[in-house]
Amino acid sequence: MGNSKIDYGAVFRDGPSPTVLLDRDFIVAAANDACLRVSGKRPEEMIGKSVFDIFPSDPVDPKAEDSTLRDSLERVLETGEQGVVALQRQSEEVPDRPGVFKERYWSQVAAPVFGPDHRVEFIIHQAEEVTGFLQRLHRARHLAEAGDLAELEAMEQRIYARSRELQRFNDRLQQAHEQQRRISLSLQEAVERQRRFVSDVSHDLRNPLTGLQLRLEEALSDPQVDPNEVLHSVLRDAQRLNDLVCDLLELTSLDAHKAIPAEPVDLGGLVSEELRRHAFKHWALSCPDSGVVVSASRVRLTRLLANLLTNADRHASREIRVTVKAEPPDAVLEVVDDGPGVPPEERELVFERFHRSEEARRRDPGGTGLGLPISREIAESHGGTLTLADNPSGGARFVLRLPLAGDRQAGSGPPT
Repeated sequence: MGNSKIDYGAVFRDGPSPTVLLDRDFIVAAANDACLRVSGKRPEEMIGKSVFDIFPSDPVDPKAEDSTLRDSLERVLETGEQGVVALQRQSEEVPDRPGVFKERYWSQVAAPVFGPDHRVEFIIHQAEEVTGFLQRLHRARHLAEAGDLAELEAMEQRIYARSRELQRFNDRLQQAHEQQRRISLSLQEAVERQRRFVSDVSHDLRNPLTGLQLRLEEALSDPQVDPNEVLHSVLRDAQRLNDLVCDLLELTSLDAHKAIPAEPVDLGGLVSEELRRHAFKHWALSCPDSGVVVSASRVRLTRLLANLLTNADRHASREIRVTVKAEPPDAVLEVVDDGPGVPPEERELVFERFHRSEEARRRDPGGTGLGLPISREIAESHGGTLTLADNPSGGARFVLRLPLAGDRQAGSGPPT
């Protein structure tokens, strides 16, 4: 007995319950003898056909059960778990009596068959007919005493109602399972993002702290070291630490969705102020339209613009161009440099926290890698977008879009 080999193909063919093997598209790959007998079909009429074409919806009430089986099969594919289709009614036209139907009732089970990659490869769908049971119950109703008739009728109705209730409960259970799975995946992603964030912060904080420690130890151990040189070096590391802490505080505020009072801000005026406030290494050209106003936090928009201008100045070869215009319903601000630009496949990476390209590290070893991510989050917190767009003349082209404030949204351009 222990050495005998089971012929699973024969077990499938000779099974007493109608059973079909479906592929992932619900096409019949095999049908056992019981299924062929019950359906009255030949193998060639079933193999390679959709199960929904072979066993169509109830012609008397097509909407009542139309999606029940499909939903069950799709859940088996998604979850890899067995699915139960409770009592299902099927009306069949009586041969030689057009328009006359008889009812049959089925209880069905769908189970997954996994492939070598642990992915659901096939589904075994098995049906048990319970029409005879319900018919016997119906006959017993007529034989029962008058006093028991109502009770038997109620019992028949309860059986069918409870089966449908079981199906609805199964559907809700599957939906809850899917929702729980999505929540679990979201939590896992959040934990992983937090882990990477803590790791990156620790690394970026360690570098200036290590520099501070080394310079101070060197100054204490060597009396010949120039104190001014040490102080300047320590000051640079302290400034880098301050920049990093300020960026982290800003990110914390943005992540917490802390509201900052909004006010009307003229984008063109803000650009002029920033260009006057900072001394840039490269020539900055400004072409802002007047009266392009958005409702926003002036402090945060100033931070966003300063980040874009600093980034452009870092990578430019000769000049920076800044434009502001109204494209209702948006205000559009562009910051363009004539540097090497960013390859299309890396344009989203620059908005990831702590991401710094080799070019950026070479041009500014002290950068935090947080300026552009902060800028995008500020834009999105105001209902806008910040993207890296194509630039036919080369260089990077950052495009900020924010909703226009007030009645400017209905206009078609700057006021004359």
